[in-house]
Amino acid sequence: MGSIDSSGSEVVTIDVQAAKDLLKSGYGYMDVRTVEEYKKGHVDAEKILNIPYLFNTPEGRVKNPQFLQEVSSACNKEDLLVVGCQSGVRSLSATADLLTAGFKHVNNMGGGYLAWVEHHFPVTKPEDAGKKNQEVDQRKKAEDEL
Repeated sequence: MGSIDSSGSEVVTIDVQAAKDLLKSGYGYMDVRTVEEYKKGHVDAEKILNIPYLFNTPEGRVKNPQFLQEVSSACNKEDLLVVGCQSGVRSLSATADLLTAGFKHVNNMGGGYLAWVEHHFPVTKPEDAGKKNQEVDQRKKAEDEL
């Protein structure tokens, strides 16, 4: 069961299996964790973006005042999105804010990245990105030698 945001739209929370299925069917993944968390590892999805919902400050976490503006510049209100964070708390708030702002097809991924990893679903980590870059460099070098 979801929670109701101030616009009257219900936040739909889905489990990681349903999220994985939606991502395979063309949904994009919006990771609302901090950039630091994202860089340590994230859901492996074809369409993914990282827009932090909260920032870490010396006083604690504060809401990203540009969150909706950043999302609006990267997505339109009809985009199909799964919103995730570390454990499902930030993404619930972010999803509610997106619905209030008029985004129509957003789902909160319950359990977040931790549940995704627990289910042994594919992730991208810094060493994976390095390997991919090496493979691209090797292919380019091989093509140049032809």
